[in-house]
Amino acid sequence: MAIIVCRMNNAEYLKLAEVEDRMWYFRSLHGHVERELTHALPAGREARVLDAGCGTGGLILRLREGHPTWTWSGIDFSALACELARQRTGGDIREASITALPFGDGEFEAVVSADVVCQVENPAAAAAEFFRVLRPGGLVVINVPAYRWMWSYHDDTCQTKHRYTRHEVRALLVTAGFRGVQATHWNALPFPLIYARRKFFRSAGDTSDVRLYPAPVELGFRAAMAMEHAWLRFGGRWAWGTSVFAVGRKPLAEDRVSELAR
Repeated sequence: MAIIVCRMNNAEYLKLAEVEDRMWYFRSLHGHVERELTHALPAGREARVLDAGCGTGGLILRLREGHPTWTWSGIDFSALACELARQRTGGDIREASITALPFGDGEFEAVVSADVVCQVENPAAAAAEFFRVLRPGGLVVINVPAYRWMWSYHDDTCQTKHRYTRHEVRALLVTAGFRGVQATHWNALPFPLIYARRKFFRSAGDTSDVRLYPAPVELGFRAAMAMEHAWLRFGGRWAWGTSVFAVGRKPLAEDRVSELAR
């Protein structure tokens, strides 16, 4: 379920702030991000992390408590989202686009952009900005919705511009200069239910799927996500799913010199 947190209307941002700390989807998405950041950033060492498209600050809230050496900054296109994120996190939150980041070159050890690249007209410009603000060796982490044929009321409400294939995500990051790019689908086990809901059981009043479900449903989704996370921790990949999750590295300076010399 691709939950988008950029350029939504104000009602969607208010709903997001209300549910993102508890809803199964965000718990799982943030878990994917935490896994990759924990692997990439040395334990106990200070690191600056940018949430590029932070929405109302849920990712920062969830991860900063367990990782006190990570210093977070966030940007979002929406003034309301930025204000809510400042209230909720008390952090460095700036109103800006992911295609024009208000930071200098090489300021961050990691950049995360969760369900935001799909919202901009020029994703290549966003990827180039992620590359620019990362230090050599820094990590980029992105999540985007998958499959154009999965387009639905959810994308209309959230103003999605494009749903991606794994090949498109890898090409986007490689073209920007990232190396070691890996991509997997996720949200694979609930896929039939999500497809049925969006294609066969929609109604005229549907907006987005950002909401809390009844407790048994939330628990069921969380159990499915726990199995998906376990598979990925053991090195597996998901060949299908409603989202594409990808990571890549900005080459070290010596790596780039070596490439240019070939």
